[in-house]
Amino acid sequence: MASVSILTRLCGAWWVICFACALVMAFGSAEARPLSAIKASGTLRVGLTGDYAPYSLRGPDDKITGADVTMAESLAHTLGVTLEIVPTAWKNLASDLQADRFDIAMGGVSVTPDRAATGDFSVPVMRDGKRPIVRCGDKDHYVSVPAIDAPAVRVVVNPGGTNERFAKANLKNAQVTVHPDNRTIFEEIAGGRADVMVTDGAEADYQARRHPGVLCPAAVPDTFDHFDKAYWMTRDPALKSAVDAWLTQSLAAGEYQKALAEAADVR
Repeated sequence: MASVSILTRLCGAWWVICFACALVMAFGSAEARPLSAIKASGTLRVGLTGDYAPYSLRGPDDKITGADVTMAESLAHTLGVTLEIVPTAWKNLASDLQADRFDIAMGGVSVTPDRAATGDFSVPVMRDGKRPIVRCGDKDHYVSVPAIDAPAVRVVVNPGGTNERFAKANLKNAQVTVHPDNRTIFEEIAGGRADVMVTDGAEADYQARRHPGVLCPAAVPDTFDHFDKAYWMTRDPALKSAVDAWLTQSLAAGEYQKALAEAADVR
């Protein structure tokens, strides 16, 4: 009986170890290809959603263009490798990074504590915050969270990113609808099917330029919150060091600002 009891305890301990390993694999930090493996493969894999202009936008031909495609090409060139763009989605961004589908996520990624817990962020590329975009006739009305968070207000959000998080955390009374495609979501407001979208300020300004006289950033005195945008990568000190060195130089030379301005030009 004693030997059976010991065996039972050993088996139980084994299953605990296996379960713990499974948890680490499922929820641990993103430690996939280090910089040495990226260079050995000859390819840098960059994840882009293709739905967040001017950072990345998928066209009718399925080609993704934008400021961060330009920056990704520059990074790959600096590392001495070729670029492979890997399409992803905001709701899959974390799982795709952890599953080693790409080495670094670009395209307007906001720095959040949960993302920082599972991968490394580069030095910030810019500072931003949430602002409402509305029909121009409403730009002086929806200027605060309480003004938006009313039962009659129709709010539209895209799934899986910080816009949806903001809506869930702050808009308890408004009619919140999740629109599946961030490339067409602003047409919901322009077409009168929604009233407001709370999104990153850079996107609100860009979409207002694309819809002159129709969509406008609401006249808020300040953004509703503040956060950095950066590039999110697998956890490898050598990779982060290389990305930070390249990006610091690019920012100092005005390369990121130039790429963003060119991508945001809607003439």
